[in-house]
Amino acid sequence: MLTGESRNENREPETEKRTQRAHSSAPRNFWYNTERCASHPATSDPSRQSMDNAHVMSSGGLFDAWYYQTGCGSPYQRNDHWLGIFGKLADRIIAEIAPRSVMDAGCALGMLVEQLRARGVDAEGVDISEYAIAQADESVRPYVRVGSITEPFNRRYDLIVCIEVLEHMPRADAEAAIANMCAWSDDILFSSSPYDHREATHLNVHPPEYWAERFARHGFFRDVDFDASFITPWAVRFRRRNEPFHRIVRDYERRFWELWNANVQLRELAIDQRTHLAQAAAARENAEHLAEECRAYALRLEAEIARKNEHILLLERLIHRLENGRVMRLLRLLTGRRRN
Repeated sequence: MLTGESRNENREPETEKRTQRAHSSAPRNFWYNTERCASHPATSDPSRQSMDNAHVMSSGGLFDAWYYQTGCGSPYQRNDHWLGIFGKLADRIIAEIAPRSVMDAGCALGMLVEQLRARGVDAEGVDISEYAIAQADESVRPYVRVGSITEPFNRRYDLIVCIEVLEHMPRADAEAAIANMCAWSDDILFSSSPYDHREATHLNVHPPEYWAERFARHGFFRDVDFDASFITPWAVRFRRRNEPFHRIVRDYERRFWELWNANVQLRELAIDQRTHLAQAAAARENAEHLAEECRAYALRLEAEIARKNEHILLLERLIHRLENGRVMRLLRLLTGRRRN
């Protein structure tokens, strides 16, 4: 289980380009080396191949050391980078939900459990990968275990966290996991990648509405006032609702109206800004045209001044020659004699 923040920082270049086209800021997925999948037993029968792959996935066979070293962008291991990411996630969960007990369903190396427990939360975790659980820090070993999230948790929790897990499970197992989580908590923080079908371990990828429908069958509905995007853009907080459906519909409609109205106003603003930009562009074009005319006029004036200056120099030279010529000398001589 990894967070959206870590995904952005550790994605391979080609995958980064693809996910940016799907989302402006797309979160990290478990990027898996598809050649590794080929090392598992295969068969020429497609249906049997699918069944074999599903069995390997549900038994955790793919989530070994190779997977955690190569399938998550940078190596997924307990270090300052990952502990910092899960520390921030734990801070947000505590600040915005304040659970006293938490189950991390699909806890991997147990780093979220570790960070929650360090902050005083009674956190536990379960993961299908024996390798991952074996890498958990000694401080949380008693609180994480190998197992399937389809199996009963045997105690209730204030909150169950399930982040980027169910897309890795066969559909039947994923639905069983949802039923199991809904049986042991009234509050579930959930995220499952709605795209990236190229990921070899993503055999159950669906859009958010698919998961919303599955949770609704158990009486869980989106908390429309909770923003879970600090995990991934599609993360949701599902909560058990016992109110009549008309009250639930009212909340959905309220939130839908807020978003619809905001969308309409933003579109109107975009149209207004486009109009202003077009007007500004036209004014700039006119200004550039006027500036060009001014530059041309200035060049003409400069050329005319240059011609005038040349004419003045010519006249000055002519006057100088006249003043120093024979005629002027004779005139000055005659003028001087008359005065005497």
